[in-house]
Amino acid sequence: MRNNILSSITAITQRPMSAAQQSLRFLALSFIASLAPLGHTLAQTTLSGSIQTDILIPQTDSVIGAEKDGDWGKTNTYIDLMLQSKDVEAGARLEYLEHPLPQFKSEDGYRGWGVPHFYVKGKGRNVDLTLGTFYEQFGSGFVLRAYEDRPLGIDNSILGARLHAQPFQGVRLTTLYGKQRVYWDWPDSYLAGADLELNVDEWLPAMQRSDTRLMLGASWVNKDERQQDDIFTDQTHKLNLPRYVNAWDVRAQLNHGNWSLLGEYAQKTADPSYDNNYTYSKGHVAMLSGTYSRKGLSLLLQAKRSENMSFRSQRSQKGIPARINHLQAFTLDHTYALAALYAYDTQMALGEWAYQAELGYQFKRRTTLGGKYGMNVKVNYSYVRSIQHDYAAAADLKGTDWFYSSFFKWGDQTYYQDFDIQIDRKFSKSFKLNLMYMNQRYNQQVIEGHGEGMIHSDVFVADAKYQFSPKVTLRGEAQYLSTKEDQGDWLFGLLELSLVPHWMLTVSDMYNAGESHVHYYQGLVTFNTGAHRIQAGYGRTRAGINCSGGVCRYVPASRGFTLSYNYNF
Repeated sequence: MRNNILSSITAITQRPMSAAQQSLRFLALSFIASLAPLGHTLAQTTLSGSIQTDILIPQTDSVIGAEKDGDWGKTNTYIDLMLQSKDVEAGARLEYLEHPLPQFKSEDGYRGWGVPHFYVKGKGRNVDLTLGTFYEQFGSGFVLRAYEDRPLGIDNSILGARLHAQPFQGVRLTTLYGKQRVYWDWPDSYLAGADLELNVDEWLPAMQRSDTRLMLGASWVNKDERQQDDIFTDQTHKLNLPRYVNAWDVRAQLNHGNWSLLGEYAQKTADPSYDNNYTYSKGHVAMLSGTYSRKGLSLLLQAKRSENMSFRSQRSQKGIPARINHLQAFTLDHTYALAALYAYDTQMALGEWAYQAELGYQFKRRTTLGGKYGMNVKVNYSYVRSIQHDYAAAADLKGTDWFYSSFFKWGDQTYYQDFDIQIDRKFSKSFKLNLMYMNQRYNQQVIEGHGEGMIHSDVFVADAKYQFSPKVTLRGEAQYLSTKEDQGDWLFGLLELSLVPHWMLTVSDMYNAGESHVHYYQGLVTFNTGAHRIQAGYGRTRAGINCSGGVCRYVPASRGFTLSYNYNF
């Protein structure tokens, strides 16, 4: 093992790099070298990891606007390794994006390769300490969420130190310090933070006997941005940008039997940035969420108000990875292609009132509506609206307090609204059908920054699965989106044949029946064996917005051959 690691290090060090990349390389390779003796000296050490590579061989397609540049192929490749023992855990990840996939543009900073993720964690009875890079979230993520989402190109890990401790029963404490990853760099901006959670029910036996749990939490995050950009309001006046920005969060969650209630509030000091046009207002976010769940029934009701809560480690950085915090969209994450065509992106800087209600009910077996096998029905409603803005009198808001707003007053714009109902019913041991209808309003001008305004659409989905035998299953989707705005109506069809345990064959086509009359076809062959998964395909990808959890990025059009390989060990 030691010889293999050192051989890999020798190969990597032969490539010339910039000064910043050389510093990163030195830290990463020194860390990887330390793993070799670690694997020999730690008792009962286990090695695990994964390999993921996605490859596109692009082709020019003038019909959909796909262009082929000088690269014959593009790939995003990740190799993770982790060593674990009773008291110590260590890991590292090699990333190769020297020729990244089209949505990860080189000009945005994605191009490069190296070992940006590496850590050692020491574990004790009630404490663990991590040195290196790590991911962390405080509460709902209003003041801190460092996480990875590869399809969106998000990896805002923190390089530094983190301590998790349980000094007393019912007390959980997290402290951290470091700098946040932005693409292939760690800028001159530092984060310090602490999070405290008190589980009151662990101290009171009476609460435990009554199935009642109470959590009280508080968080604090400080950003120390040492690089000061020159931002001018005119030819003679330059903004005095704050070096330190503080954010704090308080929350309480009460669970009793089938009921749960969560309330959370966060605030951020003046933080002029690209997102808010370099204005000095404070940021606020408040959330109230309640759930009820028992066998056959679930209910969710939640509301959130946010204002000027974009929080970046670099105030002038555009794009996604520089975000310190995260505000979840109070909308349903759709998996069907046309239902996700107009997905909502949380308005971090503008602010919003967001509401969501969801009801799930299971009709019992052997009833009129439930039939022989029962039937599940889920109804969801989401609504997002602007907050009231009383703007400052200055024509250019840069350098001002931006705006003042009344907490409970709505603004004059609807950002997003959807109502959808899903019915899932099994008709026999072999046949299962899922139906969905969604009515949607999507403010394209606000969410994407272009278009004429509100898009009204109706989406219909039928998803059927038939099992011919224990090893052969056929699934089909038929989807239809109807709208008079934007590009007009869309149709989508999919057939997926599963041949257990190894093969899956998929063909699909998304067709614009309104404006362009273009087919976006795909054909995929997937092979699974043990821990290996290989997928090969050919087809077109539509240009558009790809979203996950209220975070969106633009994906350019592409056509070509694709190959994906995943391996876990």
